[in-house]
Amino acid sequence: MALTNFGFIVTGDNFTQEQGTQKFRMKVVGVKHPEQGIEVAKKMVAEGIQLIELCGGFSPVWAGKIIEAINYSVPVGVVAYGPESIDKMYELFAV
Repeated sequence: MALTNFGFIVTGDNFTQEQGTQKFRMKVVGVKHPEQGIEVAKKMVAEGIQLIELCGGFSPVWAGKIIEAINYSVPVGVVAYGPESIDKMYELFAV
């Protein structure tokens, strides 16, 4: 089976963007808080998303909660940043 439905959840602000072609669809959903990612992921799975990627704003803890909430039904990946990015990431996500 080929990947035809991809989902990406990003922390920042609430929004939904969908685009693609006849053969590939991508849905990006923005959330203000990581816990909102649980319901977004459940909805994505129900809509037929085959793979979910989480932005680096999600911690491994939240990734695990999302994976459990969707009952391991699709692969979930997390964008990761190396140690050289820690200070700049802190500046972006500090409240």
